[in-house]
Formats: sequence, structure tokens, C-alpha cells
Amino acid sequence: MTKPDPFRNFKASREIIRLAVMLYVHFPLSLRNVEDLLHECGIDVSHEAIRFRWHRFGPMFAAEIRKRRIEGMRSSRWRWHLDEMFVKINGEQHYWWRAVDREGEVLESFVTKTRDKKAALKFLKKTIKKHGRADVFVTDRLRSYGAALRELGADDRQETGRWKNNRAENSHLPFRRRERAMLRFRCMRSLQKFAAIHASVYNLFNTERSLHSRANFKRDRAAALTEWRGLCVA
Repeated sequence: MTKPDPFRNFKASREIIRLAVMLYVHFPLSLRNVEDLLHECGIDVSHEAIRFRWHRFGPMFAAEIRKRRIEGMRSSRWRWHLDEMFVKINGEQHYWWRAVDREGEVLESFVTKTRDKKAALKFLKKTIKKHGRADVFVTDRLRSYGAALRELGADDRQETGRWKNNRAENSHLPFRRRERAMLRFRCMRSLQKFAAIHASVYNLFNTERSLHSRANFKRDRAAALTEWRGLCVA
């Protein structure tokens, strides 16, 4: 049975919709920045239309990227780096939990109001349910991780150290740049939604250019763009 075309009833072509969503999610640009860039390319679209399209198509694109990457990421169970960072929502402090594998792939992100054992346990259960159980959990010295891992029977797999968790500490920098461009978030729901979409798009286009030659970087970038242009093809 053929799936319905998600781009039907839209005046803009699917190529323009994909381009607008990629520019907004992948780069630290505001909605009006994306509107101006598209205008320079001869594409007339308002920032409100861009907002509607990323809300509509962003979760669809992210889900398809995750599905494709999870199928080929069995080795990601070897070592996970877990970390949480502070996020302000309407002046109130929240916590954004992240699980990153050894290659920098963002496996899962989760937003909570607290960072106690209950929040850590919920985050770990969600990640394990989706990706399976890791062989090693690298964390900071937050006691919530140890308590949650003990309840899961995996406390012997925990590793802590001053420099061991740099992989997770550095992984939040692209999201911080996006947060500044968006002038922060106004509710947990919008933060959780955008964080999940941003993580999938970041995983697709993250080529770690400093570790590869120019030729390999160009090849990987072209492959990522080809995969992006093929998302949600009916």
C-alpha cells in the first residue's frame, strides 16, 4: 500500500520545504534569517510559513533519520556518555539530559524539571528501550546516575572521571548556539520537540571535518545531502 504524500496540498515544492527546514534546524539562524536567505535565492516565503513547515515536517524528517540510523548503529551500545545541562524556560531552570555514543552521535535527549534519581531513571529507561543496554556508562559525579544504574542492575558498568566525559560535554555546543538564535524557549514541550529534531539533523550532517581529509569531508557531506533530499519520498 502506497503511503500518502505528506507534501500534497502545499504550494511550495518538497525541495523548498526540505531546504527551509534544514536551514532553520541545522544552522543557528532565526526564522527571519531563513526568510531572508530564501529571498536571496528567489524564493518568496514568510517566516510564519517556515515556522509552520518545521513544526509540520521536522518530526517526520527526524523520525525517518532515526529509523535509518538506528538500524546501522548496533556498535553504539559499547560506550555511552551521559550528561545533563541547565536550560532556562521562562526564567525557570530545567535540565536537558543527553546520551551520546563514542562517535558523538546523540542517541537520546530528554527534558525534566529536576535532576534527581527519578529523572535519571526515566531518562535511562527511555534510552535503553530504544537502543538496548550499553556496555559502559560514562557519567559525571552526579549521584542520581549511580542510584538509577543500581536500580537497573548496571552500576558495575558506570565509569566516572574528570576528563572521561568530554564527549558529552562538547556535544551540547551546537544546541547552545541554536538556543541563542531562538532567544531561548518558552515551554518544555517546544524544547523537547526541537531538541529531538535538532539531534537527528545534527547526527546526519555531523562529519567531524577536523578528523578527515577534505576529499572525505566532501564525500560525506554529499552523502548526507542526498539522504536529506530523499526523506519522506512517497
